Amino acid sequence: MKYSIRTLALAGSLLASSLAYAPVQAAELHVLISGGFSAAYDKLGPQFTAATGNKLVTEHGPSMGKSHEAIPNRLARHEPADVVIMVGYALDDLIKEGKVAKSSRVELADSPIGMVVREGQPKPDISTVEGLRKTLLAAKSIAYSDSASGVYVEKEMFKKLGIEEQVKSKATMVPKIPVASQVANGKYEVGFQQVAELLPVPGVTFVGKVPDSVQSITRFAGGVPASSTHPKEAAELLKFLASPQAQAIVRQTGLDSVTKK
Repeated sequence: MKYSIRTLALAGSLLASSLAYAPVQAAELHVLISGGFSAAYDKLGPQFTAATGNKLVTEHGPSMGKSHEAIPNRLARHEPADVVIMVGYALDDLIKEGKVAKSSRVELADSPIGMVVREGQPKPDISTVEGLRKTLLAAKSIAYSDSASGVYVEKEMFKKLGIEEQVKSKATMVPKIPVASQVANGKYEVGFQQVAELLPVPGVTFVGKVPDSVQSITRFAGGVPASSTHPKEAAELLKFLASPQAQAIVRQTGLDSVTKK
């Protein structure tokens, strides 16, 4: 996505004015982030650094699961962490365990599930539940992630579609790596993951979002671990990522802004 110099300058000035203070000495913030918010963070992070001087050191990993890279497992190993950005209910588990400060929790974005096929392949119509059902029954192989969206697809969506038994032998949970990358290389025919994680991957065609009646929206949130050495600066980063001036980029990366009640 391209941005004009004027747009970036405006965003930078808005960011500078939104921050409560400018640090006298730049901090090095260690950020642990899961895939769903990564595309937005990758665009917004440099703006925060430019305005504050704080350096962002980023490690990626799923919000849950058994992989070495999973954020809860990183915290259990006492890896440096000033900010965690992840699936909201997984963050809540860390708060309950006392690993993240409850008062630091910030709502960031909502992420719907979508589907991709390999680039050059016919684009099926999944705009209706029946269209999605027919597509999955006809597919030779189906892939989904090992994070929140994939757990929903495996445990609930197939069941709602009434095809749980029919697709069991050809549906696979893909750990750690982007599902779309496995569709792009031809390993799987169709792939499901949060839209924001599908759009940046080359070699696939984005088919569309899952229909509303079988959709599951994942709320992404951020928090400051109890072990953070820069909690004040960490809170400022989360404040910016949730700010009004960040929302255009949030939406451009396939996420929905959090609706204020």
